[in-house]
Amino acid sequence: MPTGALHTRFSRKFGLAAPLCLAPMALAAGGELAAAWARSGALALVGGGYGDVDWLKQEYCAAVSKLRSTPAALSRLGCGFITWKLDQDCSAFDWLLDQPETPAAVMLSFGDAGSWVKRLADRSIPAICQIQRADQLHAVIDAGASVIVAQGSEAGGHGIRSSLGRGTFTLVPEVADILAKVAPETLVIAAGGISDGRGLAASLMLGADGAMIGSRAWATRESLASAMAKQVAIAATGDGTIRSPIFDLLRGKDWPEPYDFRSIRNALHREWEGRESELQARIVEARSRYEQGVASENYDLAHVTVGESVGLIHDTPSSAELITQMVSETIDRLSLNYLL
Repeated sequence: MPTGALHTRFSRKFGLAAPLCLAPMALAAGGELAAAWARSGALALVGGGYGDVDWLKQEYCAAVSKLRSTPAALSRLGCGFITWKLDQDCSAFDWLLDQPETPAAVMLSFGDAGSWVKRLADRSIPAICQIQRADQLHAVIDAGASVIVAQGSEAGGHGIRSSLGRGTFTLVPEVADILAKVAPETLVIAAGGISDGRGLAASLMLGADGAMIGSRAWATRESLASAMAKQVAIAATGDGTIRSPIFDLLRGKDWPEPYDFRSIRNALHREWEGRESELQARIVEARSRYEQGVASENYDLAHVTVGESVGLIHDTPSSAELITQMVSETIDRLSLNYLL
């Protein structure tokens, strides 16, 4: 647990020592990472991603097993799902809701969350809904979300395409202002470009109740991302990432409009930039090269999923070390009004 603690509505609601939430990163936020974040006093969301029920069973149960002897930490464990994928197959969601340990929260991203929020409400499970624009806010308020994630386009992985996206620095206070007027009990946490205590402090000053951490958590010891991919990220800068649909096409992920994917811009990506229609026509050949890169960990071909904050990542600490450092840095930058 952090030696200091930050006190916000978000930390109070979920019994946290720090107003931090682990992003439910598909194939990276597994049981070990989630357990480490929950033990360290943060809200920890396992990456339910595309709804692979076997993967979720393995990783969520691993987290539960690691936390069962510490009930307070177990009470900080939850999960996240891609909403449009649930509309196709909700077996992983169904399995989660049938577990004896009630999730602390379930996060829903990218699609109409209404019916899923209702099912969570029926089980008294708080729903966390992610948005990328202020005009998406009223729909998730009406659905009954307890927490809104305001995701700036700086974020790694999936988000709204750049032509429609917003920066974290302006999106968060706009969302916070709207909520203060129409749904003051609904919380907002910031996401996108937050990797250290400066980013958390800035998020709180912008009106957020906390922050969701993705890329920085991806580059910790407990993350399921490969060690070699983490080293590629450490060598990169924020200038080296790009948002596009190219890696989704190469992976066969049929993402709907208006969403695309931020990762490090590598040689294979550069080859297809501006040629997405041609890529679709030659997808078998191109996908074969991509898959060879994944198998051999050749990151000129395979992707590395990080956001613009990658230039602030210089090591791979444990999650406990990272959270303690973030809290300490944040306390240094905030007034005593935030201290317990």
